Amino acid sequence: MAKETAREMRGPGARGGPKFAKPKNAKGTFTRLITYFKRYLPILLIVVVCIIAAAGANVYGTAQLRTIIDDHITPMVKEGATQELWHGFTLAIIRMAAVYLIGAVCIYIHSRLMVNVSTGVMLDIRKDMFKAMEKLPLKYFDSHTHGEIMSRYTNDTDSMREMLGQSIPNLINSLFRIVSVFVMMVILSPALTLITVVMLVLMILVVKTLGKKSGAFYKKRQQALGVANGYIEEMTEGQKVVKVFCREERINNDFAKLNDDLRRAEAGANTWASILMPIMGNLSYIQYAITALLGTMMAVAAKTGNYPALISLTIGELITFLQYTRNFAQPITMVSQQFNSILAALAGAERIFALIDEKPEVDEGTVRLVNAKYVDGQLCECKERTDVWAWKTEDGSLTRVAGDVRFNNVTFSYDGKKTVLNNVSLYAKPGQKIAFVGSTGAGKTTVTNLINRFYDIDEGEITYDGFNVRDIRKDDLRRSLAMVLQDTHLFTGTVRENIRYGKKDATDDEVEHAARLANAHSFIMHLPQGYDTMIVDDGENLSQGQRQLLAIARAAVADPPVLILDEATSSIDTRTEALIERGMDELMNGRTVFVIAHRLSTVRNSNAIMVLEQGSIIERGDHRELIAKRGRYYSLYTGAFELS
Repeated sequence: MAKETAREMRGPGARGGPKFAKPKNAKGTFTRLITYFKRYLPILLIVVVCIIAAAGANVYGTAQLRTIIDDHITPMVKEGATQELWHGFTLAIIRMAAVYLIGAVCIYIHSRLMVNVSTGVMLDIRKDMFKAMEKLPLKYFDSHTHGEIMSRYTNDTDSMREMLGQSIPNLINSLFRIVSVFVMMVILSPALTLITVVMLVLMILVVKTLGKKSGAFYKKRQQALGVANGYIEEMTEGQKVVKVFCREERINNDFAKLNDDLRRAEAGANTWASILMPIMGNLSYIQYAITALLGTMMAVAAKTGNYPALISLTIGELITFLQYTRNFAQPITMVSQQFNSILAALAGAERIFALIDEKPEVDEGTVRLVNAKYVDGQLCECKERTDVWAWKTEDGSLTRVAGDVRFNNVTFSYDGKKTVLNNVSLYAKPGQKIAFVGSTGAGKTTVTNLINRFYDIDEGEITYDGFNVRDIRKDDLRRSLAMVLQDTHLFTGTVRENIRYGKKDATDDEVEHAARLANAHSFIMHLPQGYDTMIVDDGENLSQGQRQLLAIARAAVADPPVLILDEATSSIDTRTEALIERGMDELMNGRTVFVIAHRLSTVRNSNAIMVLEQGSIIERGDHRELIAKRGRYYSLYTGAFELS
């Protein structure tokens, strides 16, 4: 994407980080997240059953303490260990162990199944994210750093995976244990249960208060992490520039500020999360101590018979109740712990859903691009690839693609404030070569972006073979065009695959022919594996000029009716450029070509040259006419005024 586009979109100070969409409420985000579980309902049913069974086993196993103590241990202490008592005691121990074993098996099953569910849900979410991202207009990527977008695929999804795989199952387990333990405590001693209820209310207030503060910091942490990642990604790509201009100290200072923002958000989130557990733990110990004291008094009083049965306890009931007290406090503490994890995940989910909910690129076009051929002098649609393309309207009529592109009073602004193109009108007849020259930011690249409908114009009309480009489907419009950008991008794969990116069904001969046109064949054959040489890291194993030659070959193999060259030879020496021009003369023959160039020597043979300044065409004509006018183009060409 052109630098001017990104600059217009981001505006001053964009390096500090992107603007985040307003996050949705936690309830709405969680409800939406649940919809991803629909196709896992049978598995989730098994998971819930196993969770309940595991929690029930824990509660039932604890309940066996009362039987073991009151029916076996106490009689053996008083009457002696008879064979019958030992037999009953052994069976009770085995029964309790079996119950706990069943619980352990259920925990293993639900944990294993939830791994499959959580990874499956994350697979679906990542697919939705990527699918949504591919439908977004370039405007989104111009206004968001790559690192911030990547943070949603990494940090945010990791937080969600942890929540789905661990936090939610543990939360369900804890809630069921709280309810079941509470019921058992009421059965054992309603009086002591009142103490537990009072402490429970206090714990809930603590969780609610601290959780609210923690949640706010978790949201800030996720945002700060995205900004920091974006800055790291930007500086990593620009290390050569950083070192050339000795900006290490400056970027270190900038990163220190971003890193400190992240530290403060992280510290705030961890501080509230860390103090929650000790507070909950101490409250549970206080509850345990009070319960033990009052329970002992009630057990002793029960021996005298001076208190009603409602508040009397046996030793076994007291010990069992105390164990339930610990079991009751533990899941409450677990809930508070998982609550923080869920808050972090929901903060990430909000950002993920914000990306998915971004308004996709709108395509209201109905005109399609089809292969065609002439049968008895009549243009007809065909399936096979031919040298003839046609526009097909909804009524089935065909119009041959010629490459007639016209701008009629076009006005455009990236941000709705600063006008980049102002009432621009121009035309390119089939087979003409149209060049754009002017200062950086004059709007040259914007013209080509509008032809592709990377952005839609504010006023005016752009037509292609008589059709308004808004009426042509975007994918078909872009298939009829080939672009060679100033900033080349190569994909991980072989040289052959990168050239074939312009035409997926291109034969090896077509790939080689395109490489020869771009004058890339010679250097390709000197690579270790020739056309099968792997390209990695955006072509870091190639020179900038070689990368640009491959980009030209990629456009050549597409064989489109319209060709756009945005500083296509800017990274190539003048000798190689002269060789390429001879090959590209054949490529451009019969095609409409738009050329953006700072080297004015590359546009001398253009049919028309447009001189742009501040979004307006101030001069137009061929090289000879513009030189004769002795205006801005003359000044640029003779060096009296240099392009900036």
